[in-house]
Amino acid sequence: MEEGLATRSLLAEEKPGIGGHDGGAASGSSSITVSVVLSTFVASCGSFVYGCAAGYSSPAESGIMNDLGLSIAEYSVFGSILTIGGMLGALASGKVADLIGRRGTMWIMEIFCIMGWLAIVFAKGALWLDFGRLALGFGIGLHIYVAPIYIAEIAPNNIRGGCVAASQLTAGYGVSVMFLIGNAIPWRTLALIGTIPCLLQVLGLFFIPESPRWLAKIGREKDVEATLQCLRGKEANISQEAAEIYDSTETLQLLSESSNLELFKKKYAHSLIVGVGLMLLVQFGGNSAIAYYASSIFEAAGCSASAGSTAMAILQIPSATLSVFFTDKFGRRPLLMVTAAGGCLGCFLIGLAFVLQKEELHQWKELTAIFVFSGILLSSASYGMGMGGTPLVIMSEIFPINIKGSAGSLVTLVNWFSTWIVSYSFNFLFEWSSAGVFFIFASICGSVVIFVASLVPETKGRTLEEIQATMTHHAHSDILLGN
Repeated sequence: MEEGLATRSLLAEEKPGIGGHDGGAASGSSSITVSVVLSTFVASCGSFVYGCAAGYSSPAESGIMNDLGLSIAEYSVFGSILTIGGMLGALASGKVADLIGRRGTMWIMEIFCIMGWLAIVFAKGALWLDFGRLALGFGIGLHIYVAPIYIAEIAPNNIRGGCVAASQLTAGYGVSVMFLIGNAIPWRTLALIGTIPCLLQVLGLFFIPESPRWLAKIGREKDVEATLQCLRGKEANISQEAAEIYDSTETLQLLSESSNLELFKKKYAHSLIVGVGLMLLVQFGGNSAIAYYASSIFEAAGCSASAGSTAMAILQIPSATLSVFFTDKFGRRPLLMVTAAGGCLGCFLIGLAFVLQKEELHQWKELTAIFVFSGILLSSASYGMGMGGTPLVIMSEIFPINIKGSAGSLVTLVNWFSTWIVSYSFNFLFEWSSAGVFFIFASICGSVVIFVASLVPETKGRTLEEIQATMTHHAHSDILLGN
């Protein structure tokens, strides 16, 4: 193995552009190509499916309950079982992506998603509805892991953050589409529309390459170079980037054999704390509660639920679009801290609104609707602009290839489980104290700012290999030096 590493270094020195400024493009800081755009678009179609699934249950509620005669309890199971499927998909996602590749995992994802939508379209009762929603959740659970990982592994360094953030953008589009058209068409037709992005991704998968880093991991060296050339352009010098991928992969294989327990070693503690910590704090910041129960929150404050939901749907599009540009322009840390502060202020406004709604503060009661409307829109915009997508960008960058599968599964599982806790408990907490629950959310969003400032590294403009070496404290150097 050490001979292989030495050979890689020698080959890298002999090829033009390596080790000097001319190799900047070769190491991944190159202009965007048609192949990268197409690959990002195809991977992001899965995020559109996720957005459609997340936004489907609210506009479809009255139609499904009336047509199939479901009780509130039965419909609650239908709505929440998506997260159960997501947790199951998250458990399998890392192992599946490591075994059959990133493209193969997206194939599996769409099989489950199409099956899920069709089960809902043809459902005659609660059983098929729940099966369809569970299948959708499983497919989306695979996607939440594999899409950002795939995009991060194919994109040039200088635009990697924006490309990964595009997934959050299309998820926002999916939610917006369901909110905007869901009240105007039957619920079965709405479910059928959900299959369109699934079919687009299935078609697109025929035309995009596999991740070069996964190809290197399984030893397909010729395919690595051909894929990189396709992604970077025919005239690009890919020698340095290929050499870095080979060296990093071989070093990690020398360091350890991958296993589910490998990620709990001390050298990966920083990466794991950052990945798990971000997912927990962001989800406990309350966005899923606002997204799932916006209508009831608006109604409790005396706002128009339809007007508020429409405003949220429209706002999702520009806020998520800005995240694509801001992620690489300003960096991950500043964007995450600013949007977390925005989420903190938004939740504080909502909590303050419900305090003012109390009888003894009757003179301020008319401000309740204004504060709730403003707070929900600010929180929603903050989540779409960075708080929602940036943790996925960071997650896709910080884990080395040998633990990426198990670590990604764990982080994605934490994401789904914390979403389920918030979505399940919100109604009980809101009944306990409509103001208190949002003050809790505000304090958690504020803690995100402290967490990011203290522990999260800036990954903007750096290669994945550089980021991962820094996060593991250059543990591989000790091996190469014989320490």
